[in-house]
Parts: sequence; C-alpha cells; structure tokens
Amino acid sequence: MNDVLLDFSYKFLLCFVPLFAAVDAAGLFPLYMGLTEGLTPKVKGRVLRQMLLTAISVVVAFVFIGQVILQFLGVTISDFMVAGGTMLFVVAMTDLFAADKGRIHSDPESLGAVPLGVPLTVGPAVLTTVLLLANTYGRLPALMAAIANIILAAIAFSFAARIERLLGRNGIRTLSKIASLLIASIAVMMIRRGVFEMIASLSGQLPPPTP
Repeated sequence: MNDVLLDFSYKFLLCFVPLFAAVDAAGLFPLYMGLTEGLTPKVKGRVLRQMLLTAISVVVAFVFIGQVILQFLGVTISDFMVAGGTMLFVVAMTDLFAADKGRIHSDPESLGAVPLGVPLTVGPAVLTTVLLLANTYGRLPALMAAIANIILAAIAFSFAARIERLLGRNGIRTLSKIASLLIASIAVMMIRRGVFEMIASLSGQLPPPTP
C-alpha cells in the first residue's frame, strides 16, 4: 500500500511541475485583474467558480477522449509530441519576447468560462501537456495534477490584487518570463522524445540489412 502511494505521489509530482509551468498563473494575473476590474466581490466569486467548472470539465474530457480522437485521426503520440512541442515552443517564445499582454474585454456573465477558463487557464499548452503526461505516467496522476493546478490558479486569482501589491508588476512579469522559459524547455524535451520515438519505430519496421 505504501509503495503504491509513494509511486503515485512521485508520478503526481512529475506531472504537477510541467503543468504548473503550462498553466502560468503568474502570467495570467494582469489579464485576470483587467477582466474583473470593476466587478463586485460577489461577481468575482461567481466568475472563479465558473472558471473552475469550465477548466476542470475540459481537462477531464480531453484526458479521456483525447487519445480516442488521435487514434481516429491516425495520429500517434510521437506525432502529437512533435506537433505539441513545436506549438508550445512558439507560445513560450512569443510570451518571452512579447510586450505586456493587453486587456481583453468580455461579458461578465460568461468570462469565467470564456476566455478565463478556456483558453487562458486551460489552453493548448495545458491540453498538450496533460495528454502527453497521461500517456507517460497514467491518466490519474496527470488528471489530479491538472486539477490541482487549476484549483491553485483559482486560489491565486482570488488573492491577485494582494499578490500584485506584494510582488509588484515587475515581480509578476519576472515570474511569467520564468514560466515561459520552463515551457520552452519542456517543449524541446517533447520534440526530442517524439523524434527519438519516431526513429525507433521506423528502425523496427526497416528490414535487416543484407549480408
């Protein structure tokens, strides 16, 4: 029992760290504060609950049917690793070298779902990462790690104004850049693993050399 729990905890941690970087709650602070500016605490609470429900629902659905969709399309995990890694790298580089993210205007009645829940909290980076982690470490550790990060982001958003006063905008910007750098590193790892698996798969299909 202890061995099973220890193994799960280890896999959970391995899934939690890359998903923490992919969610990038620090980078979303300015957007969240811009989106909810002028809203009452009651409305902000409803927005956060809507964000939690939307983000968790999308992640759960993608973990369980994402693999089926890929198989239906004839896409292998190696293909997905290379494509997803390339996309993550572009996203990370854009965040690293882009100016501050501008404000997004949205309807307060739905901003918890769109754009805050999807695609800001759970976007392509998170979906790509969670599917690859589920394939590597299992669905349960990846799913629990994703849900934990979403809840952590919601808690952080609830203290966004206080955290900004504590760290300052420069501190928030620094955390966002560090997260983008981690995402870029994870993207390179995904591409490398995907290419290596493709080569290994092709090597197994090639006929042995003739003497």
